Amino acid sequence: MSSSVPDSLIPYDEIVQEALRAVVGRVLGSVAKTGGLPGGHHFYITFKTHAPGVDIPQRLIERFPDEMTIVLQHRFWDLNVDAERFSVGLSFNQVPATLVIPFAAITGFHDPAVNFELRFQAQEGPDGPDPVEEAENDGPGTGSTGKGGSDEGSNVVSVDFKRKK
Repeated sequence: MSSSVPDSLIPYDEIVQEALRAVVGRVLGSVAKTGGLPGGHHFYITFKTHAPGVDIPQRLIERFPDEMTIVLQHRFWDLNVDAERFSVGLSFNQVPATLVIPFAAITGFHDPAVNFELRFQAQEGPDGPDPVEEAENDGPGTGSTGKGGSDEGSNVVSVDFKRKK
């Protein structure tokens, strides 16, 4: 008798990831409608810089060739959200930029104010992702995400289904 699980013909992992990315869209849509972040909420959003539909300045692609983390906290503007993507104005080293990021490109979403985090699978090359440095948006409170601390009591949802081939 074998205890192996048969391959599913229903792509559950993709369906769940799509639904969780919709959570990010709903949260950002709410912020866009109200014109600002409520209370102490702020977001770290990590995305693949070369994913289809990502539109960011070339200088940022050169600095973050694989993955980039942006911070929505004090200084952002023109947040627009639709069903597939969001765009936002941010300043990097005092240079303003507009970023367009499809939800499918997002690999992580973190709201440290309430210790809520979502992580998504990303398609990687054979050698895995290139090392990246964190974005340095202008403004106080940006920098380290504080992930070195204890995860006790955190609200982290990590979707990591393994497909048998």
